[in-house]
Amino acid sequence: MNVEAYLEQRKRHTEALPNYRELCTSCIQPKFSCYCRHIERFHPNIDFVILIHPIEVRRRIATGRMSHLCLEGSFLIRGQDYTNVDEVNQILKDESRQCMILYPGKTSTNLTPLSGDQRKNLFDPSKKLTLFVIDGTWLTAKKMMRQSQNLLNLPRICFSPEKPSNFRVRKQPHSACYSTLEAIHHTIELLGDSQGFDVSSRVHDRLLHVFDSMVELQLSFIKKADDNPTQYRKPRNKVNPLAN
Repeated sequence: MNVEAYLEQRKRHTEALPNYRELCTSCIQPKFSCYCRHIERFHPNIDFVILIHPIEVRRRIATGRMSHLCLEGSFLIRGQDYTNVDEVNQILKDESRQCMILYPGKTSTNLTPLSGDQRKNLFDPSKKLTLFVIDGTWLTAKKMMRQSQNLLNLPRICFSPEKPSNFRVRKQPHSACYSTLEAIHHTIELLGDSQGFDVSSRVHDRLLHVFDSMVELQLSFIKKADDNPTQYRKPRNKVNPLAN
């Protein structure tokens, strides 16, 4: 092969590679895997406060961010120890809100076995239900709870997963461990009616639509990489534009 032919082949190969540096400013995905076109925002009549760990902020596949982009009235707050985070403390001190946290454990109220009336009786109808959700690994979530003194006394709720997680592009401790987005979706499924949200409308399935689209796209990339590892190998010394 002569030099000109080699350079032309190399140019075509380079142009075919994904551009890892050009990111969407909303979903923080590379432009070729941006999922924003699938987002249809809605308000579930519950305000979700998503506490995202710094490690999750840097992940391209962060379902807490994805949830925030879908949910009107939601908050996305970065941190690890939220004890002195003004935005969190302002929400907690807001007397018009009834604040709880979605967190499993012995002291958590399991919503799954409760009837609709029992769930409804958990909440003050005169206040806005505001649910805190921790977006991190199971290990970082435990640390965030221990460190954040202002979250420790919040009433806790949880649920029993009814089916395996569909988050097949990240390793979970076991199949019943839901991603942040799946956990939020299932919480709306259980509590929506008690808050005046019509669960039967299936509007909250918009969350799963975005999530499943992203998962299938990532799986297609993995398959392509497995089929042709040389072409889809990530470039070395790639700069992470979100790194501190």
